[in-house]
Amino acid sequence: MPEIRPIRDLRNTTEISELCHKNEEPIFITKNGYGDLVIMSMETYEKKLAQADLYKKLAEAESQVENGEPLLDAEDVFEKLRKKYVKE
Repeated sequence: MPEIRPIRDLRNTTEISELCHKNEEPIFITKNGYGDLVIMSMETYEKKLAQADLYKKLAEAESQVENGEPLLDAEDVFEKLRKKYVKE
C-alpha cells in the first residue's frame, strides 16, 4: 500500500526522511487533496532507475529477437569479456 501524505507533513523533514529509508518505497505527497509530488530515498531512486534501465534493455532484446536479428553465442560473449576485464 503506498504511503500518501499531505504536503504539510514535509515540515517534519526528519520523520519523512526516516519513513523514506524505512519503507524503501516512494512517498506520495498531496496538495489540496490532489497528487503533487513523489519523494524517496536516494537508494530507492537508484534502484528504481536501475530497474527501469533493465526493463528497457529487455524490451530492446525482445524487439531484436522478434525482428529476426541474429543471437550472440553466450560463450563467445563471456570469453570476450574475460579477455577484456580479467587480467591474469
